[in-house]
Amino acid sequence: MSESEIEKELSSYLNVYRVSLDTAKRSIVKKHGGNPSGLAVGISKTIRELVPGEQSVNLLARIVAVNEKDVTVESGTKRILYGILGDPSATIPFTAWEPLNLTLAKGDVVRIGNAYTKEYRGQVQVNFGVRTTVSKEKPDALPEYKPASGGGLPYTSKPTEMKVVDLRQGASNVAVTARILSVEAREVDVDGAKKSVYSGVLADATGKSQFSAWKDFGLKENDVLRIEGAYVKSWRGIPQVSFDDRASVAKLKDDALPAADQVGESPRMWIEDLAERGGGVDVTVRGILIDLREGSGLVYRCPECNRVLRKNACRIHGEVKGNADLRVKAVLDDGSGALTAVFNRELTEALLDKTMDAAIAQAKEAMSVDVVRDELSDLLVAQPIEARGNVTSDDYGLMMIVDSAKLLRVDVQTEAREMLEQMEGPA
Repeated sequence: MSESEIEKELSSYLNVYRVSLDTAKRSIVKKHGGNPSGLAVGISKTIRELVPGEQSVNLLARIVAVNEKDVTVESGTKRILYGILGDPSATIPFTAWEPLNLTLAKGDVVRIGNAYTKEYRGQVQVNFGVRTTVSKEKPDALPEYKPASGGGLPYTSKPTEMKVVDLRQGASNVAVTARILSVEAREVDVDGAKKSVYSGVLADATGKSQFSAWKDFGLKENDVLRIEGAYVKSWRGIPQVSFDDRASVAKLKDDALPAADQVGESPRMWIEDLAERGGGVDVTVRGILIDLREGSGLVYRCPECNRVLRKNACRIHGEVKGNADLRVKAVLDDGSGALTAVFNRELTEALLDKTMDAAIAQAKEAMSVDVVRDELSDLLVAQPIEARGNVTSDDYGLMMIVDSAKLLRVDVQTEAREMLEQMEGPA
């Protein structure tokens, strides 16, 4: 096949079929009987250098242990290999998901091409897939494996140092230094067995996060901790730090972080950053209330499930006599993004400067609950406001359950004067 024919075929894949360059190259090689796995160029690393998410990595390692087992996949039962790889830097678990063209045994030195890595419960693991190549090297290509004293635990890569504000869902093997603001023990059911979990809120100077410790580390309120090997996952729409017996937890001196009342303050955040982070614990947002959503004002809830009634009927329990409630569901925009802010009865009463009983009497007199919503709209829409609370994230966007809020009174003349001074300097 000539060079011009390859160019023409590649152009067709890229410009007609609109596939990626990698896919185009692999398709052409496969079409003409070649092995597309040969196209991949892995990066050579030692085991200690591995991090989760490596797409194509090359290793020279010794088989420390290898076993077989059957696993259930969509197409039925499949036999896989699993075990431990080692090199002079560390050891790491591996799984071969596809049949190999050679037999592996303990002590073999192997050269692995185009493997990939994943993280499982905070630990990096190597996987052999369809593109992976494995070949044996001479036994002296690597030093003999000598287990570390007291070791035997699989290697975990160097943890990634992070501040609380930088924690994101999916992050693994994280190192964080934080102060425990609250902690409580509770029992949960895990695979039919009771297990103790210690959960609460931790914080550093950048923000707060909920946490769950799946081992009794003896945590106490106000402890300053250095946690290595933690991972982050979303819990009820908010990123949460988790760590277990594979993590390293050390208590530091109290002055390693600011005092609890300082790190416990609610950080002001932009909505754009909250969206990128996937929510946040006890954050403060300043913006403009640009709209009230349906269901704001005086509402009636189902006495069985607490859902808001529509035309005196619950969508689950049918027609019922509802319990009155006051709330605000508003769209708060800070210029970087928008979220739905939900104010409970107490906050709505404070904003209206009237009780719920007064609102009910007002609605009865007007013969419509809309009068309360209209008053809230006149009071709040287009007004600057500061709101504090937890922000959750899901497929419908961000939602803040507001714990406290206040209308901001902006002195336009002062703001304008300060802005001019910043632009031109003091008069």
